[in-house]
Amino acid sequence: MNTTLTTTDARELLNRLLELRDQCLSLEREQQSRINTLEQAARDAHERGVRGPVAGAAVSTRNLLHYLALRRRDLRDLHAPLAELGLSSLGRIEPHVMANLNAVIGVLSRLVRTAHGVDAGTIDAREHLTPIAVTLSEAKSLLEQRATMLLGGVDASDDDVGHAATPGSRDTLTRIMVTLPSEAADGPDLVHELLDAGMTCARINTAHDDPDRWERMCRHVRAEAARAAVDCRILMDVSGPKLRTGPIEPGPEVVRVKPLRDPLGRVVSPATVVLRDGAAGELAESEIPVDGAWLRTLRVGDDVVLVDTRSRRRILRVRQVAGRDGVFRVVATCFQTLYIGTGTRLQLLRSGVHRATTQVGRLPALTQVIVVRPGDRLHVALDCERGKPGHVKSPAVLTTTMPEAFRRVTVGDSVWIDDGRVGATVVAVRADRVELRVVQAAAGGDVIREDKGINLPDTDIGVSGLTPEDIAILPIVARNADMVGISFVCESADVRAVRERLDGMGGTNVGTVLKIETRRAFENLPSLLLEALRGPSAGVMIARGDLAVEVGYHRLAEVQEEILWLCEAAHLPVIWATQVLETMAKKGRPSRAEVTDAAMGERAECAMLNKGPFIVDAVRFLDDLLQRMRDHQSKKRPLLRSLSVARRFGRVDEPSHSKT
Repeated sequence: MNTTLTTTDARELLNRLLELRDQCLSLEREQQSRINTLEQAARDAHERGVRGPVAGAAVSTRNLLHYLALRRRDLRDLHAPLAELGLSSLGRIEPHVMANLNAVIGVLSRLVRTAHGVDAGTIDAREHLTPIAVTLSEAKSLLEQRATMLLGGVDASDDDVGHAATPGSRDTLTRIMVTLPSEAADGPDLVHELLDAGMTCARINTAHDDPDRWERMCRHVRAEAARAAVDCRILMDVSGPKLRTGPIEPGPEVVRVKPLRDPLGRVVSPATVVLRDGAAGELAESEIPVDGAWLRTLRVGDDVVLVDTRSRRRILRVRQVAGRDGVFRVVATCFQTLYIGTGTRLQLLRSGVHRATTQVGRLPALTQVIVVRPGDRLHVALDCERGKPGHVKSPAVLTTTMPEAFRRVTVGDSVWIDDGRVGATVVAVRADRVELRVVQAAAGGDVIREDKGINLPDTDIGVSGLTPEDIAILPIVARNADMVGISFVCESADVRAVRERLDGMGGTNVGTVLKIETRRAFENLPSLLLEALRGPSAGVMIARGDLAVEVGYHRLAEVQEEILWLCEAAHLPVIWATQVLETMAKKGRPSRAEVTDAAMGERAECAMLNKGPFIVDAVRFLDDLLQRMRDHQSKKRPLLRSLSVARRFGRVDEPSHSKT
């Protein structure tokens, strides 16, 4: 390839870089008031001895603005000519935009002068401009200081390779966060195992359990972390304005019981019915409530005759009569399928003689679902409490937890239900309902259940990011947590509202984690990051579950990359979340694809695992994986550690199974 640089080409390349730098500085000037406010707030906080904006916030704000200005342009045609000259292609410019531009401009201008004899007097004066810039090492230090302040674990400010500097910390810059299951409140053992496996942050999802269990989880984490001499931070999420499906009209009060049959239809094990005193409290699954006095007349060998809800005569044979936990129960069997409903009459048959009768008490109603197929119509009711199951000729009716959100949709807007399992399009908006046409569902039908998530990616739902339920939880967060996760954050005002309330209740040391899980949050990410820099500590969680539905699965990889880049430009830590090693946490063995995905977690400052029966094994596996990856990669930059395959080349005596 001919890499000779002509004077004209070089000057054109240099002028383009100068133009890019001018645009960066122009955006900085436009936002100078924001930078001045940050600098003044930092001075005021220092004078008053209180926490103000995070250290270096103004520097990071400048760098983020420079990066935004730079990425407004398509820079792909600059890569090849810069790389051919051995210069930075600007592909890893995120943490130190101006320093990188200055360096490339300086080197390129000298190449032009020396290689082509250009008179120094003709060089644009802008080439000698050296605007204030953060260096790469300073940027790395800022990011790691903030990661340590928010997430704990390690401090790499004095060590480029990031060796642990705090007791018990791990030899990697990527922390491991774990969502604690309910049983973490019952005792310290699970927390102890998780810490031993490599957990450095514990997450409590306040959408589940209750304040008493949350606080017990926190106490166990604090106590076990102190005992192990590790720095384990606690994140508590607030749920935010999560839009969900509402209740569905309950089904009939009936229980179906059937025998177990072999492939030829022969009964292997009879159907079992447990009759129980209906006055003895809450029923267990498949228990049938009946009158206690009648129940106590039954003996082993008796028959109970009934006509089920299908008008089929059935006979139950009493097999066991017993009392347990102060509750009297009778176990009976039948070799046929039967449907027992509320009010079904039961008659005792002993020695061929019909004796006393009773009725089945109140059974729990069956949970209904809505079944939809592509092309079906589905109505979203705006003024009723319960949805109704339906079919094509009689559209099903769905309710939501926030009907006000659906009042803002317009024809053509997309609606996604249950993590994107069912997709629909708005076809009509009425005063009392919104009409949808299903565009994505299994050909054989997909079910919609109660309390499933709904995403409206095309709609500004106009709901505050901080709900009354969140406000009630914040005092608990302020007392117990190191970080608060702001779910469904969309605007800078959402961040300010949480920050102001926490500060007002003594939670000034609680960091904020912006959970990016909607299209609006992604589109507003620059302003969200600029707002986050005004607080004492902050980070971003890439919440890929809802985010994938909102932006489309086909765009998720692209969007998560952009989030990583913008956060690195703002020198703010990132939490890589949702379905990381999920198969391993749930089933004990990872899929090949999710191992690669988990390795991508090295690009972030923290990787988050969700709960599951094998969560301790998953933490240990992820810890080992991240330890390996840290020697190969730092953000987008390969570290060029020596490779065993290269060292072995030509050495026939080297074992072929040695580790890389």
